[in-house]
Amino acid sequence: MNNLQFDFKVDKSTKTVHIDREFDAERSIVWDAFTKQEILDQWWAPKPYQSKTERMEFKVGGRRFYAMVGPDGQPVGWHVQEYTSITPKTNFKYLSVFADKDENLFLPGSNWDLNFNEENNRTKVSITIYNESLERMEKMIEMGFKEGFTATLNELNNLLTNFKK
Repeated sequence: MNNLQFDFKVDKSTKTVHIDREFDAERSIVWDAFTKQEILDQWWAPKPYQSKTERMEFKVGGRRFYAMVGPDGQPVGWHVQEYTSITPKTNFKYLSVFADKDENLFLPGSNWDLNFNEENNRTKVSITIYNESLERMEKMIEMGFKEGFTATLNELNNLLTNFKK
């Protein structure tokens, strides 16, 4: 299982982060892990943090409002994902923005574009994250985004591996 693809590239010239991550699972299962609240909250945070979704409407114009919760159970940050495009089982896009507990947005955010491709019962998720602001992207990277998101995707891989057993 160690031969699963994982690439993480930062391109400051285009203010984008490109991530390719392969999972040993069918596309429909990986899609559900990214789009269903009850599954997302099981992996969408690097340990010891947890994701706690307050509300989620996975539809164009809908949004997910969630907290990143620390080991003490207290929110350490709030986040909104506003869904801008959905092509079932193959692609969805959203605006990702930090927020406060009352859902007030701290713009600018970043635009996420997620593509799901299956081949030989493996699913590759290709994520492009575009930041309008180079300063925001650099801050995101400085705050440990690569390490944190790598750990988060590893949590998903562990969940999918346990799911298959």
